[in-house]
Amino acid sequence: MPEELLEQLTEQVLQGAKYREIAPELVRRIGAQELDKRRSLKEAVKATKNKLHQVGGAYQQTKLNYEKSLDLLRETAVSQPTQLRTTCHQLMQAHASTRERLSILDEFYETIFAELPPVHTVLDLACGLNPLAYPWLPLPGDVEFTAVDIYGDMLNFIQDFFELAGVNGRTQQRDIIGNPPTEPYDLILLLKTLPCLEQVDKHAAVNLLDAVNGSYLVISYPAQSLGGRSKGMVENYTEQFMGLVNGRNWQLHRFEFATELAFLVKTTA
Repeated sequence: MPEELLEQLTEQVLQGAKYREIAPELVRRIGAQELDKRRSLKEAVKATKNKLHQVGGAYQQTKLNYEKSLDLLRETAVSQPTQLRTTCHQLMQAHASTRERLSILDEFYETIFAELPPVHTVLDLACGLNPLAYPWLPLPGDVEFTAVDIYGDMLNFIQDFFELAGVNGRTQQRDIIGNPPTEPYDLILLLKTLPCLEQVDKHAAVNLLDAVNGSYLVISYPAQSLGGRSKGMVENYTEQFMGLVNGRNWQLHRFEFATELAFLVKTTA
């Protein structure tokens, strides 16, 4: 396809208020796919926006006011540091994926970390607002925490949160389908991420698992849809996951929580 056409599509999509903060390389990736399938630039732009909504926008039905949220965190950190969990809990309700985890938050991380050795480096891929759950993670104070997502404004907010909370953290805006990280980490979080990636590329989950370099992985799936339907989802996702790990020399722990199915993977012997 003409590069000029792809540039036009990318520019038009990024002009939209809902899409301007998304990693441009992901817009280009999806846009190229849609231009190959559609009859016109207009149709390809619309299809690209729909796909981006499925991948990320659908989870931000109530978008945070990042400036006001940062002010709230700052006020809490200064005047009521013991209430930081309460404020983070409140803010995580703005993202559908983290909101679904709130009812099991203590149980989720206590159960998983009970099976882990000491962790000093963490990578949270397609993180959403999950880094706000940092106060629930039993991690050493010097842990290096890297949060990766496609939304630049959200990552700026997360970086500010890290600094306020005294977290040794950094953020990356990245298309993990086309440019997966390969640096070594003690623990990599892929929380309800793989199904989203496969909406863009059916091989994305396999390719990402081939590329990442974590001693331990936490891979989870939703136990119900955004609309609240749950019939057969746990069974289907268990089958999908077992297909992904087939042939890999991994040790697995399976955890079934009320709202989430999770697998702890030890990748090293």
